[in-house]
Amino acid sequence: MAATPAPPTAPPKPTWDPSRPAPPFPWLRPTIRIRLTLLYGGMFLIAGILLLSIIYLLAAQALDTGSQPLFKIAGGTDIKVTSENCPTVNATRLSLDDFNAAISDCIDHQRQVALDNLLSRSLMALLGLAVIAFAFGYAMAGRVLSPLGRITRTARAVAGSDLSRRIELDGPDDELKELADTFDEMLERLQRAFTAQQRFVGNASHELRTPLAINRTLLEVHLSDPGAPVELQQLGKTLLATNERSEQLVEGLLLLARSDNQIVERKPVDLAEVASQAIDQAHAEAVAKHVEIRGERSPVVVQGNGVLLERIALNLVQNAVRYNVPEGGWVEVTTESRHGQAVLVVSNTGPVVPAYEIDNLFEPFRRLRTERTGSDKGVGLGLSIARSVARAHGGHIGAHPREGGGLVMRVTLPI
Repeated sequence: MAATPAPPTAPPKPTWDPSRPAPPFPWLRPTIRIRLTLLYGGMFLIAGILLLSIIYLLAAQALDTGSQPLFKIAGGTDIKVTSENCPTVNATRLSLDDFNAAISDCIDHQRQVALDNLLSRSLMALLGLAVIAFAFGYAMAGRVLSPLGRITRTARAVAGSDLSRRIELDGPDDELKELADTFDEMLERLQRAFTAQQRFVGNASHELRTPLAINRTLLEVHLSDPGAPVELQQLGKTLLATNERSEQLVEGLLLLARSDNQIVERKPVDLAEVASQAIDQAHAEAVAKHVEIRGERSPVVVQGNGVLLERIALNLVQNAVRYNVPEGGWVEVTTESRHGQAVLVVSNTGPVVPAYEIDNLFEPFRRLRTERTGSDKGVGLGLSIARSVARAHGGHIGAHPREGGGLVMRVTLPI
C-alpha cells in the first residue's frame, strides 16, 4: 500500500502577468481608510460651517445692527462725552442731532466689530477642531478597518506559504466577523481539497510507476536472452518503446500536477547554469539531428527550485531541437537580466507556425498539426509543464513565431 504523503505546505499561486502595467502614482491611491477619514472630517467640517453660520446670524439679529440706537440725548447743558473708540463725539460745538448721529454710528461700528471678532475666532476654532476631527477620524477608521487588515494579512500568508492559517476573528457578530468566518470556511475547504490532491498525486506516483518499472524489467530480461527468436525480440523492443512512452507520460503528468503549486523552499539558482545543463542533456540529440546549439548566456541568479527550472530549460531546448528543419538548423539559447527580471530565450529554426496556434501549444497533449498519437517526439506535456513551473516561480512564459520559421520562447522570472 502506498504511504500517505505529508500534508501540503504551499497553496496554488495565482497567475502573475508581468505585461499588466503598474498603476500610475501608486502613492496617490485613495485607500478605504483615507476615504473614510475624508468622509468623517468632511461631514464634521460641513456641520461646523452650518453651525457657525447659524450662530453668526442669531448673534447679528440679537445685536440688531440695523435698528435705532437704544438711547439718544434729548437736551441738556454742559454735557461732555469723550471716547477713544468714537473720536467723532470728542469734537466740540456739535449740534445735538449731529452728536446723536455720531453716537449711533459709533454703536453700529462697535457691534460690527464684535460680529467680525466672533466670526474670525469661530473660524479659527473651527479650523482647529477640523484638524482634530480629521486625526480622530483617521484613528477611528483604522480601528474600524483593523479586522480587514487582519483578513488581508491572513490571505497573503495563505497565498504565500500556508493553507493552515485562519483568521479566527473575535468581537461582535457583525458584518466583518461574518466575512472572516466565511473566509475561514473557504480556507478549510481549500485545504481539504489541496490535501486530497497531494495525496492522490503521491498515491498515483507509486501505483503507476511500479507496474511500468516491472514491465520494463521483464522486457529487458527477455531481450537480453541471445537465444530468443527475432520476432520476439522485435516485439519486445516495440513493447519496451511503448512502456518508455507510458513512463514519460506518467512522469509528465505527475510533474505537471506538482508544478502547479507554489515553490516553498527557494534557493539561489543561476539561470545560465541551468540552461547550460539542459543544453548538455540535449547535445546528443542535437548532433544526431544536425542541429547547432549556440547563444550567449549571462549569469543571472533567481530564487527557486533548480530541478524544476532545469526542466523548463530542458523542455524548451528539446522541443527546439526536435521540431527543427532537417538540415542546417540551429537553436539559440540566451539568458540575461532585463528590467529587474531574469529572461531565458530559446529560439530555433523550423516550420512556419501560425500566430493563432501559439496558445494551443501550451495546452496538454496539443501539438502543431499532429494528432496526439501520431508523433513519437514526446507526450505533448513539455510546454504545459514549462508554463506551470514558470507560474509556480511567479514568472511568465510566452512565445511568438520567428520570421522565416520556428519559434521564439521567452521565460521571464522575478529576481
